[in-house]
Amino acid sequence: MANPTNSSIAARTATAGAIRHDSRGRREWAWDEHEDGAGWPAFKTLTREEASALRAKEPPLNPWRVVAVQGGVGVVVALLAALVTGRVEVGWSALYGAACVVLPGALMARGMTSRLSSMSAGASAVSFMLWEMVKIAVSVAMLMLAPKLVQGLSWPALLVGLVLCMKVYWLALLWRGRA
Repeated sequence: MANPTNSSIAARTATAGAIRHDSRGRREWAWDEHEDGAGWPAFKTLTREEASALRAKEPPLNPWRVVAVQGGVGVVVALLAALVTGRVEVGWSALYGAACVVLPGALMARGMTSRLSSMSAGASAVSFMLWEMVKIAVSVAMLMLAPKLVQGLSWPALLVGLVLCMKVYWLALLWRGRA
């Protein structure tokens, strides 16, 4: 295989750094001038009015709204599953799948909106990681308990309810983009 030249490597990596060869043929990493921030404008601190205008332009998404919509989607999916199949067990399975998303999500929303988690940036980051681990643990525990709690469990219906409720997060991103 032919050894690529400096120009071919640079052409493929025009906006990032590139691997180039020095005068003795050794490979070296060369940075683009924008990679180290030299060509960027200086950082500007926002005034109180500018920050307020930015918050008004792009308001934060309320996590409770997402949880409520997930619950609504779960109920609709469960009703449709029961109506389409004619089996109540399938509806309960889909509802339990939705609950495996909604209940841990509500737990995380409660934890993340507490005063303790908004004290500082570090506390927020640690709180987010802690509540995300709790959310995952509760979801896994609920899935493991599903065969014992739901009579006549239908795993496909449970997974449909679970996946459709998880997809509400994508809708939340769309809401935020349009707001």
